[in-house]
Amino acid sequence: MQVSQQVPDKAFTHSGKFHADDVFSAALLTYLNPNITIERGLEVPEDYGGIVFDIGGGEFDHHQEGAPVRENGNPYAAFGLLWRKFGRLILKEEEAEKFDESFVQYLDLSDNIGSRHEIAEVISLFNPVWDSGEDSNECFKEAVNFAKTILEKKFIRIESVERAEVVVKEALEHAENNIAVLSTGVPWRKFIIGTDIEFVISPSERGGYTAQGIPIDRDNNGLKISFPESWRGKRDDELKDISGIETLHFCHKSGFLISANTIEDTIKACRLAKEIHNKNISLTAEKEEDKEKINELQPT
Repeated sequence: MQVSQQVPDKAFTHSGKFHADDVFSAALLTYLNPNITIERGLEVPEDYGGIVFDIGGGEFDHHQEGAPVRENGNPYAAFGLLWRKFGRLILKEEEAEKFDESFVQYLDLSDNIGSRHEIAEVISLFNPVWDSGEDSNECFKEAVNFAKTILEKKFIRIESVERAEVVVKEALEHAENNIAVLSTGVPWRKFIIGTDIEFVISPSERGGYTAQGIPIDRDNNGLKISFPESWRGKRDDELKDISGIETLHFCHKSGFLISANTIEDTIKACRLAKEIHNKNISLTAEKEEDKEKINELQPT
């Protein structure tokens, strides 16, 4: 059965001032069924045959006593309830859960407890101001189209990460010295963080190649190995003179990324960065050892 056939051709929500919750709920339903008509009003019509959300106390409302709450304690709003029902029609189960955690829950919290959320604040701007004379329903439609575009972009990006797995796995299979070389620029964080890889290299859209240091883990953005301090913020001939690498022409001031014109020099830069990193660790260990020896010689 097609997705659109699992969602009715009409839905009902409250009229008046709208918020990110009812707007994104409408956007999600419209994404699932482009033929759906979203009706708005103060009361749900008797024996209504479509989906009712954010009003009426039913399956997709959250204002009644005993409304559903997630296992982590975050309450559902209408958007979250609809996502719980239909999200797996769009994304794989794991990705649907992650999307709830990273996006849906924050909008649900904004609607339930008034926590600040930038997208919710942007959606509120679509409401007509008190003396504009604009039609609230037309403004609602405009907000829904905007929210639908956000959802579409997010879904496209999530799905593109899944497609990137083939490219990243090939790079991991051929990695040497904990350096992974991608054949093209793809999202790699999901597949590389947590492995032994220390640098990832990919072709640059500006020409040549870039290399990035790999975070320690998913919860720590600190890098396993940064590019040398003496390189950071340097460019072109100055960087070439410091590093001794012919086509190395850029190092980010934070030390997480470099650019070079050839793949050979990009790999060379990663290897040299690792050598310098290991040497610095050895020197630090030697200094600590010397301090301990001096302390042992001190009279007590």
